[in-house]
Amino acid sequence: MRLDKFLANMGYGSRKEVKISVKKKKITVNNEVVRKADIHIDPDKDEVAFNGTIIEYKANIYIMLNKPGGYLSATEDSKQKTVLDLIAERDKVLEPFPVGRLDKDTEGLLLLTNDGQLAHDLLSPNKHITKTYIAKLDRDISDHDVQLFEKGITLDDGYITKPAVLRRIEDKEVEIKITEGKFHQIKRMFEALDNKVLYLKRVAMGNVQLDESLKLGEYRELTEEEWQQLQQK
Repeated sequence: MRLDKFLANMGYGSRKEVKISVKKKKITVNNEVVRKADIHIDPDKDEVAFNGTIIEYKANIYIMLNKPGGYLSATEDSKQKTVLDLIAERDKVLEPFPVGRLDKDTEGLLLLTNDGQLAHDLLSPNKHITKTYIAKLDRDISDHDVQLFEKGITLDDGYITKPAVLRRIEDKEVEIKITEGKFHQIKRMFEALDNKVLYLKRVAMGNVQLDESLKLGEYRELTEEEWQQLQQK
């Protein structure tokens, strides 16, 4: 990999800015001052430092975001705010993207990564990754509603959902576990039962739980343990 590309990917400026840093002798490779920005390095073997600080190479980024309402689960949109608007520039250099989507008005756990294979695995219907939500409803559920969720709900377009778990938390507040992600699925499932979702929040994806210390709009990188849990699926 070219040195300037490596430094740009790690958030140390554009290639033009890296070239300027090289001229100012701010960059070393294996303790040797670099004189050209286009030299080739091995990120896994060579030690690159900027102003004396060693740069830890990473090819992938894994982010946990507590998504607030009002943001699209997309990388860009010409008219509306997206979840990438919540990510600092230094963390956008590796070009993370949302793993699946949360509706614009839905809050909670959203994973972002540039690891295409992991994203594919997490979203694949064949993997049966459980997604857990908390919902506040217009009216309370019945035992019959719970049974219908277990059998699968027929949506407005005739699609029958896979079996889901519905659990009452308190009056008009429930936990839902589903293994698929059709458009507005949870809202449509309750609409089929003549009920309405007033508030929806995702709290877990697989074994990874939303870090409740994250305020709405805040994010952090996944821990090693959380990353391993995603790999186990």
